[in-house]
Amino acid sequence: NLSLFPPVRPPKKTSPKKPPTKQQAAMAEEQMEEASSSAAASGTPFQLQFDKPIPFQIKLAEWNPEKDLLAMVTDDSKVLLHRFNWQRLWTISPGKCITSICWSPDGKIVALGTEDGFVLLHDVENGKMLRSIKSHDVAIICLNWAEDEPLSRTDKEDLLSYEDRTTRFFPPAPVMPRIGGLNSGDTGLADENEEAIQAFSSASCQRFNILCTGDKDGCICFSIFGIFPIGKININKVPIHVQSSGKRTSYRLQDVSISKQVSLSRNLHQLVLLCSGKLINTDNLSLSNDLSVGVHCLHLDTSIFSNRKNELHQVSQQASSIQDLVEVVRASISMMSKQWSNAMNLFHEKFSALPSLLTAHGMESSSEDEFMSLLFGTHTSPALHQFLVSSLGEAGLKRIAKTIESAGRELRIVVSEHLQPAVEIISFRLAELRGLARWRSRFQNIGLDEKLMDGVTERVGMLVVQVERFSRVAATVLYLFQNFLSWVLKCVKILLSEPTDQVPSTNSELVVIFLKFLLDKDPIKQLLETDQIFEWDIDTAKHVEHLVVFGGFTDTKFLERSLAKQFSELEESLKEAFLMPFTTVSSQIHCQGLLPLYPVTSSDALSSTSTPASIAFYKDKDSQHNASSYSSTDYICFKIPDGSLNLRNFVAVIKDFCNSCSTSNTPSLSGFLLHIPVEYECVDLSLYKDNQVVLLLSGKSSSENAGRSWMVMLQTENLSFSQFSRTFPANYYNLQELEALELQLDTDYGKVRSVPHPLSTPLAVSASRGVACI
Repeated sequence: NLSLFPPVRPPKKTSPKKPPTKQQAAMAEEQMEEASSSAAASGTPFQLQFDKPIPFQIKLAEWNPEKDLLAMVTDDSKVLLHRFNWQRLWTISPGKCITSICWSPDGKIVALGTEDGFVLLHDVENGKMLRSIKSHDVAIICLNWAEDEPLSRTDKEDLLSYEDRTTRFFPPAPVMPRIGGLNSGDTGLADENEEAIQAFSSASCQRFNILCTGDKDGCICFSIFGIFPIGKININKVPIHVQSSGKRTSYRLQDVSISKQVSLSRNLHQLVLLCSGKLINTDNLSLSNDLSVGVHCLHLDTSIFSNRKNELHQVSQQASSIQDLVEVVRASISMMSKQWSNAMNLFHEKFSALPSLLTAHGMESSSEDEFMSLLFGTHTSPALHQFLVSSLGEAGLKRIAKTIESAGRELRIVVSEHLQPAVEIISFRLAELRGLARWRSRFQNIGLDEKLMDGVTERVGMLVVQVERFSRVAATVLYLFQNFLSWVLKCVKILLSEPTDQVPSTNSELVVIFLKFLLDKDPIKQLLETDQIFEWDIDTAKHVEHLVVFGGFTDTKFLERSLAKQFSELEESLKEAFLMPFTTVSSQIHCQGLLPLYPVTSSDALSSTSTPASIAFYKDKDSQHNASSYSSTDYICFKIPDGSLNLRNFVAVIKDFCNSCSTSNTPSLSGFLLHIPVEYECVDLSLYKDNQVVLLLSGKSSSENAGRSWMVMLQTENLSFSQFSRTFPANYYNLQELEALELQLDTDYGKVRSVPHPLSTPLAVSASRGVACI
């Protein structure tokens, strides 16, 4: 059963009363059915909206940050989207095992992480897939999508803001070609949803945002707009430097497994994550022991995203559009190759009967010789006569002509509406990036290399020339085919003694050219293959070399390559050029601090990553009232496994971990321990706005409260935080220093609600008013 509870509001301060009696507990279910009237009367913050049975088990759930929409993932990896009134909007089956889920900051896209390392981006309106991106090699177990906070921007950054000028000079970017029932293949773009893709591409570039994805092997990837990879860090290889007693010691985590909680701050300046692994002293390996295997909290310095967000925004805005257009070019070439190959297969299938007939009649002449003899009126051999009248016939010939004409028409459409516009816009956008690369003081720090951009700009210029050459070659070949097939049709009618006045006139010289160069050759196919080399005359070669002096291409051999080969080289250049910012940004992400939380055994390390936990950043009060400044405080809430640190049934809440890492003088790290009543266990928890914590407590099967649960909301500001140390290596784990508070369950206190059912994960808490639990 999925239970939905609307608004989670701060509790009213009332005097606490005694715990509920058995009679009050028996009346709980009746109170839930009374819904809003009884909830309002009692002042409880959790008013039951729906209690619906569902025919499958839910393993993941996430509320939309902007709308009252709940996305859920079932055990068989179906994705459901419901409104708050329980209206189902859509259900999709991605065909992959879904291991994580999150929403884009604007709530328009739902991101799914899969077991095989893909990130799937789906449109909230209809569930259509917008992107399929291979980010990892193993299962993606955590996703976090953060958007640049407007309050964190400065006046200087507004002056350096950048406008994408492409729309001034070009019409809307072309979409994937779809012709004759063929599709473009697995390109990572959903070509059946072109409008959504264009809207996604344009809207995602309005506000700078970053999608963080973490896998089970300890790798975290960063993607701007969720589509342009800009950084990667492997927690297993990150050096961790700890300053203790005036001495700096280096550590490293081994056999890392990231938990499902990763959080990037709204100013993009810091990342906090929980992971399990063994802490190794790299300066003295002998000091490492079994106690160092545990769950740790890491603070990563991602200030490169904050300090260079304008530059990264500009580069990724151009680069992500270029990558989309590259897929359009790839799909266009693939589509043209399939279309033309189908037409040529039919042509060669029909005309291949002539050599067989010549052999059967004991003739040694070729097909070209026979057609030449027919053209110049010397004679018509029995084999050619049989081929034209019986094997080919007027109907077969018209079918070939219609197929080639149709293929030619589709080639022209693909070139004019998809291939050529895509290549021209790529050329313009690369020229924009080339100009940015020359602003070294701003863009060299993020790895935009001027030399690499010069090289890739030249290669896209060569591709523009190749597209023009292909258009001309295709037009010539199609005209020669049309002329040749009309001449053959006229010959067939003459042999059958039929009138030829309806047959278009033909050019005999063009028939000769066709027989010499096209009967057994296919220049269009050669241009669409990567392994073809073209020969060209000496005069053309000299002209190309002379053009270098006037700013022409330094690579004077580009005309020897095919269109497909030139596109392949452009892809390699783009990969190299965009890898430089990826590598440069990755090198500037480092570990700022580590906090060991609790020890675990090596066998339990993997399962510990699924322990209930939540991480969130809240704006400081000064920032909420002062628009010119931005600062936030991190909160980390997690359940401590029973027996660890000799504690049982405890939840810990810690704040200011990031500030404690950056300010060594002020020990700002603080927290508290919350003891859950022994007859209950915490099945899930979540941080909520205004520094609140929502807990799901379910009665233990061995207690008299089995089958009864509680939903609890705590205002952390009303609880006592105590400071504690984070010294190394004398004591790895210092959570026991925190003050332990007893959780009192009281339904009339305005903080808790009794639920007459056992509860399980997941708990989903919305950004506005909804709570969902199973």
